[in-house]
Amino acid sequence: MPPFAQPAPTGLEDGLLAFAVSLLVGGAALQAGTYVVAETRDYGHAVLTALLAALAWAVLEAVPLLGGLLAIVAWVTIVKWRYDLGWLRSTGVGVAAWAAAVVVLAALELLGIGSVSALGVPGT
Repeated sequence: MPPFAQPAPTGLEDGLLAFAVSLLVGGAALQAGTYVVAETRDYGHAVLTALLAALAWAVLEAVPLLGGLLAIVAWVTIVKWRYDLGWLRSTGVGVAAWAAAVVVLAALELLGIGSVSALGVPGT
């Protein structure tokens, strides 16, 4: 009698893994952005901020016509609130986080891991 084959991973497992990796990449990019602009070092705080920002982005981007604008303002507002920064520095965090996310995602793509994004970082 042949041995039983292991069941293939379900779509849910793959989706949860992609979500977790994307959230960790987004948290790392956000931490890099806040380190450059605000000199903070708490990775856990960055991951939670990325999660909150991603939730706000997902809800607001669905609004017709103004969704993208509302989503980016909400993202900057969440960074401003979580890191106690001004509007200009919070925007700087967004630019630095986006740049860090692009570099990390490009490196992952070179390694053959292209199915992730940087959750919580706009434009990635």
